[in-house]
Amino acid sequence: MAISKTLTPSHLHLIPILLLLLIPFSFSFSSSSDLLSDLTHLRSQSPTGVINLTDQLLRQILTAKTPRPFSFLIFFDAKQLHSKPELSLPTLKTEFTLLSSSFYANNPDNNKIFYFTIEFQESQTSFALFGVNSLPHLRLVPPNAVDVKKDSIQMDGSDLGRLADSMAEFVEAKTKISVGPIHRPPMISKKQMSIIVLAGLILSPFLVKRILSGGTLLHDKHVWMAGSIFVYFFSVSGAMHNIIRKMPMFMMDREDPSKLVFFYQGSGMQLGAEGFAVGFLYTILGLLLAFMTHVLVRLKSRTVQRVVMLFALFVSFWAVKKVIQLDNWKTGYGIHAYWPSSWN
Repeated sequence: MAISKTLTPSHLHLIPILLLLLIPFSFSFSSSSDLLSDLTHLRSQSPTGVINLTDQLLRQILTAKTPRPFSFLIFFDAKQLHSKPELSLPTLKTEFTLLSSSFYANNPDNNKIFYFTIEFQESQTSFALFGVNSLPHLRLVPPNAVDVKKDSIQMDGSDLGRLADSMAEFVEAKTKISVGPIHRPPMISKKQMSIIVLAGLILSPFLVKRILSGGTLLHDKHVWMAGSIFVYFFSVSGAMHNIIRKMPMFMMDREDPSKLVFFYQGSGMQLGAEGFAVGFLYTILGLLLAFMTHVLVRLKSRTVQRVVMLFALFVSFWAVKKVIQLDNWKTGYGIHAYWPSSWN
């Protein structure tokens, strides 16, 4: 997600914070092995493997001799911004914990990378150290990083549209460490499934009786027609993508918060309204084709057939052209028509 929300400048007292970083402090870890052991212990106490990164813990990590025996990925969070739907911070944080739990499920003995979350209200010093003033923000700190602001690697916000999967690709590309498949929890739990099966068994005699008698909606052809149109629209509009990824219908414009953005330029993300617009155009095309092949051919008037067909072809061409233009605007790729080589 490319949208960001600027943190309140009054929260960032940069000069006092940076001065605090220069004050000598005691070292809690005597060696890299002690640091690695303590981080492993902290990770084992978290059910998802994510460690809460505080200012003190970050200072202790940065005092270790470089190159450190591990990299670490940080998700920067701010609870006061969780109410901003355009940022999707709760969703991204959930996906980050899913990335961490999946990684350790696939690589239980791997200590080459650790996953941290850091909260703005608790660790304003660390936010200033990394120079973070907008969210969402994800940053990878490699083993040889000394100046974390310059030496760390920020993940492009536009790549967050695919959530945990894009985060995993980012980790694998920058660290050469295999994350493995993302283990998402099932949409329906075992308890819910058991209740559904039990309810189905109880109601099955009544449902079978109604079906055999022919007095149900399943025997109405208009219901099947409406259902098929809904399934078609659901398939071509990307609604399943929006549900799985929890994509918002729209978001606020970064440059002008008073405006709303319904179409996002970039191939890494698709808003809900954008998918519905494309689905609507495809549905118009499908309905016109069905009308021409099943209804229009039954008319006796050739003149009416020609006029309606020309109108349907014009609208269909317009709908396809709009979809192609949107795809070109989002991805930069164009679609070109070529004559068959045998016609040359």
